Amino acid sequence: MVDEKYIKMAIELAGQGRGYTAPNPMVGAVIVKAGVVVGKGYHEQAGGPHAEINAIADACGRADGATLYVSLEPCNHHGRTPPCTEAIIQSGIRRVVVGMEDPNPDVRGGGIQFLKDHGIDVISGVLRDESERLNEFFVKYVSTKRPFVILKCACTLDGSIATRTGDSKWITNEQSRGFVHELRHAVDAIMVGIGTVDKDNPRLTTRVENKQGCDPIRIILDSRLSISPDAHLLNIVSDSDTVIVTGPDVPEEKRRQLTARGVRILSTQLKDGQIDIDILMTRLGEMGITSLLIEGGSRVNASAIRAGIVDKIYFFYAPKILGANDGIPVFAGKGPALMSESLRIKDVTVHRFEDDVMIEGYVIIDDLTI
Repeated sequence: MVDEKYIKMAIELAGQGRGYTAPNPMVGAVIVKAGVVVGKGYHEQAGGPHAEINAIADACGRADGATLYVSLEPCNHHGRTPPCTEAIIQSGIRRVVVGMEDPNPDVRGGGIQFLKDHGIDVISGVLRDESERLNEFFVKYVSTKRPFVILKCACTLDGSIATRTGDSKWITNEQSRGFVHELRHAVDAIMVGIGTVDKDNPRLTTRVENKQGCDPIRIILDSRLSISPDAHLLNIVSDSDTVIVTGPDVPEEKRRQLTARGVRILSTQLKDGQIDIDILMTRLGEMGITSLLIEGGSRVNASAIRAGIVDKIYFFYAPKILGANDGIPVFAGKGPALMSESLRIKDVTVHRFEDDVMIEGYVIIDDLTI
């Protein structure tokens, strides 16, 4: 189908903005006239021109009477940029094909209706599933005001994320680790526990090939504010913030010292002596964080799953076996008594990075019983 062909092209264009557009969605636009692409564009960064504006500019006056294919409903409100609907009408475009409606309940359908009211033929919902998957971060955030949460882990074939001594470098190969850096580039924030900081001393920065990577906000769960002053996370040069999430009763002097070093301290409630991770998601949403990548250890992984905050998983399996039961597992604590109570994953995709295997899928939260 012709409409699907060009919406797919718009979706692929939109993906070029991954990591640069938040809190805005990724959007691509293609203008077709008499079967020929005369203009195309995508939303390159937050605050910059929207995809439709870039496509119209690329068309150089050839949009009159053409069809616009856009992966997301054109905006009809004034924000940091003027509404795209007005530019579409002024360009002379006569038909608009939309991948998905704007998921924001305050504006959903407004752009489509405005275009229809001005005599433009509009078709919506072409490749809707693919369009929604492209902007799964945005869809979750505007509908819940909480971040889309990804749980990533790397383990041996027998399910260990580290040896009994805590050694974990390196479980997976360089290709797998490169993909993880692409994930870091795509999300707003990355979260680890203090145990990971103490054992691995990570930097949690981003290194991607052929483009300028964006460092995510670094979030550390540290209920007692026990982080070492020598930790890499307190001493790196980055455009992104480091946030330590702690309990309400921590030494004021330590808090002042860390704040003086540019660290943001976020106090929140504890639950059974640990950070209440569910409440934390609401706090992160209030900070404008639309997506979160968890790269924690066993305890943080288990807390996230049991709190029901995880939307998506990336599990990497390396062709290695420890051959014992004393390695550190993916999840800490007790699981369900029955296999029928296990958490299911849907829409599973399997990828290979040389000999590593990655499982990608979405958590069915309704199944959560552990």
